[in-house]
Amino acid sequence: MTQALTQSNRKYDPRQIARYYSLRPWLGWGRAIAIFLNFAWFILGLKWDEWLGVAERNKLKRAIHLRKMLVRLGPTFIKVGQALSTRPDLIRKDFLDELIKLQDQLPPFNNGLALRMIQSELGHSIKEIFSELTSAPVAAASLGQVYRGRLLTGEEVAVKVQRPNLRPILSLDLYLMRWAAGWLAPWLPLNLGHDLTLIVDEFGTKLFEEIDYLNEGRNAERFATNFRNDPHVKVPAIYWRYTSTHVLTLEWLNGFKLTDTTRIIAAGLDPQAVIEIGVTTGLRQLLEHGFFHADPHPGNLFAMPDGRMGYIDFGMMDQLDETTKETLVDAIVHLINKDYTDLAHDYVKLGFLTPDVDIRPIVPALESLLGDAINRNVGDFNFKTITDEFSKLMYDFPFRVPAKFALIIRSLVTQEGIALSLNPNFRILEVAYPYVARRLLMGESAQLRRRLLNVLFKDGKFQWERLENMIAIARTDNSFDLLPTAQMGLQYLLSDEGKFLQQQLVIALTEDDRLHAQEVQRLWNLVKDDLNASRLFGAAIGILTQFSRERVAAILPEFTTSSLKDS
Repeated sequence: MTQALTQSNRKYDPRQIARYYSLRPWLGWGRAIAIFLNFAWFILGLKWDEWLGVAERNKLKRAIHLRKMLVRLGPTFIKVGQALSTRPDLIRKDFLDELIKLQDQLPPFNNGLALRMIQSELGHSIKEIFSELTSAPVAAASLGQVYRGRLLTGEEVAVKVQRPNLRPILSLDLYLMRWAAGWLAPWLPLNLGHDLTLIVDEFGTKLFEEIDYLNEGRNAERFATNFRNDPHVKVPAIYWRYTSTHVLTLEWLNGFKLTDTTRIIAAGLDPQAVIEIGVTTGLRQLLEHGFFHADPHPGNLFAMPDGRMGYIDFGMMDQLDETTKETLVDAIVHLINKDYTDLAHDYVKLGFLTPDVDIRPIVPALESLLGDAINRNVGDFNFKTITDEFSKLMYDFPFRVPAKFALIIRSLVTQEGIALSLNPNFRILEVAYPYVARRLLMGESAQLRRRLLNVLFKDGKFQWERLENMIAIARTDNSFDLLPTAQMGLQYLLSDEGKFLQQQLVIALTEDDRLHAQEVQRLWNLVKDDLNASRLFGAAIGILTQFSRERVAAILPEFTTSSLKDS
């Protein structure tokens, strides 16, 4: 569009963009009118079909119209369509089938222009770099298109080439979105207008990062480092010698789109296992590393023939600070334990409620909304359900969506949509809860150990039932091994850091209270089938009761003196 905008700072700067278009109002008005007319024509078509009674007959026609309209309006609106394409609970099937095509079946830009860009950006002719390169792109997305090739050194690669003139196109759309957000915010109910311009700015920042392929390459390598010890995740290698700001060369991955259930099953893969890998890796990104993929639509994730999850397209990523990560873990723990008062405090810490809000009337509302979450499947307990319910709460309570959570919510919504498309009855919480329980029980860090203590103690008393529930939840994952957890637990008990826990456990075990003995017996039932874990369990109780074997035997008749000696 303009040389000035194209050569401006590569980072998103809303003030600089606003200054530019404020001096050229005809550009903004022209684009705004085009957007309005496109949507008005589409809506009029839907209404016209209803008036004539031909809505059912014209469903496919209108779905194709919607897809073509979003493509015509450009990258920003294609991104919206991609997000909607993962939501079978929000979008009717005929529209969904067409929107799915926006993930990697977009019209490519001129092939000759793309090949010239590769040569110009990399400083060599095609033949000097590749022994093979497809004559046409194998996939086209909102911001670029992909060729399949082979380097002269033999590696099979994907070559991603950016669409021309993206920066001025995105700048104009973001300027209009920001203008609309500022104008609409004061009129929107239910706190929807809070930080609306900041949310647009967050989206703009990430969109500008996404069109810098050098940044994407760095993100991919950082993501690969985070998951280097995870056998279930595959990240393509980056070939930096053949990468620039507008061209990215990376390892070619073979796999199946996560929405292609038929091919996944035909390859001998279990869709349920694929979902569990996706959900668990998503949780690890948010709660362990804090560095997460903010655009995980099915075009960017693949089920590989060997069962691994392949990730591509690392342009839109975000980073959570340690405090936010820890508070998110707290929120999940409090949800598991149904501690709604503490959960309300978590909302304050995360910015969904302001510190001056009286949370007392909010607690029963949260309990009503989230109380039976663990018993719902994704189809019943999804973001649409939560949004609808929270909309009701927002009439009475000042909930808001902080700008920094816009991408997190987008990422979670997309992953939830993938789970729905693979298995409508999949219970996402049945994967999320065991993951959190395992992390807390393993206690890899001092922060997690403190959180485990917060779970196990309430009002100064040790909560045996909570520990029992956590072990039971963690064991729903067949890969969970109790022995390492028991070993670390015993080491922690004997350390200086564990003195408080020692004291509380001694009190809990040695009080002359039959109920305590029954609860310990229930815990013993959880570990008795694992010989090594049960020995450690017995040793821990022996230590805590100052090796009073008579007391241990009274509580746990299955234990013998010899078993304690063996441990």
